[in-house]
Amino acid sequence: MDTNHLSAEVVQSFIAKVFIGLGMPTQDATLCADLMVRTDLSGADGHGVFRLLQYARRIKSGGINLNPQMRLLQDAPSIGLLHGDNAMGHLVMHRCAELAIAKAQVTGIGWMGCCYGNHAGAGSTYANLVSEAGLVGIYMAVGSANHMAPWGGVDPLLSTNPIAISVPTSNQQGPVVLDMVTTVAAYGKVKMKAQAGEPMPVGWMIDKQGNPLTDPKRSSEGTLLPIGDYKGYGLSLMIALLAGSMNGAAVGSQLVDFNDDETAVTNTGQTIIAVNPEFLAGFQNMTQSADQLINEIKSSKPLPHVSKIRVPGDGAAQAKQKRSVDGIPIPAGLLKNLHTCAELAGIDPIQLN
Repeated sequence: MDTNHLSAEVVQSFIAKVFIGLGMPTQDATLCADLMVRTDLSGADGHGVFRLLQYARRIKSGGINLNPQMRLLQDAPSIGLLHGDNAMGHLVMHRCAELAIAKAQVTGIGWMGCCYGNHAGAGSTYANLVSEAGLVGIYMAVGSANHMAPWGGVDPLLSTNPIAISVPTSNQQGPVVLDMVTTVAAYGKVKMKAQAGEPMPVGWMIDKQGNPLTDPKRSSEGTLLPIGDYKGYGLSLMIALLAGSMNGAAVGSQLVDFNDDETAVTNTGQTIIAVNPEFLAGFQNMTQSADQLINEIKSSKPLPHVSKIRVPGDGAAQAKQKRSVDGIPIPAGLLKNLHTCAELAGIDPIQLN
């Protein structure tokens, strides 16, 4: 299938124009576009411009509040809870990251939870905002639809519930970044397979009889498998409690599937934590120790079939370097969806290079 490549600037400008055309204030549209393109540059293709049509349809249907009045429900020196007022999730989490950073700079740690947000893209985007401030960023979220059953069950009562951790280093390549869902594959990858007309690998999903499910268009008939079997299920549950229940956000059967419902308020729960290393062993000591460990890992002996050993964040850094030059890949199916976005927003279609 043909794949075009567009510069980050072109993609970012188009996203902003779509949002503005749909009625979003220019400042908010510009920020959302920036955060989405950051995701695309990192190689997380299921969470950037790929999601634009879904967001556009939800906005068009009234499922997202374009003029939110976000407010703090709780605000203490090191912790707080933000009511997102059903705003774009990117705006809610950007504000939470700002507040967490400010708290950590004063008290050593900033823990910000939110309720009544929406899907916000890749968790690493917000963890990285924290590490760019010289702090350690930790992000957790309740996914925007239930796709995982409890271990041994068939009813989807948990989501992919991602966690992202970003630790700054003095390495020019950037921070060490772990960004993972608690299922074998993110649901965004299932959607990408469906868009491309490709089957899923065995091991991503099972049907209600426990048999492998490989047709992404039948994904509603099955559940995603957790990483590490029961351990992934347990991790997903704990993230649901920390980012959902503790924030007064939706969990379990209360969760709204934003893939199927474009109008209902999702009440998505997310948490961002900023930790200031200066209140522990110090920033310099942390980065020096991190660099030493990373160098030891990368210079360690690989298995015979492995060309080199990598650490979390290497792939994102390499993707950013490559895509900053070559552009962001836009497969034919995505290009078609972007034309639909332009029609919904009443703007000119995106222009190919």
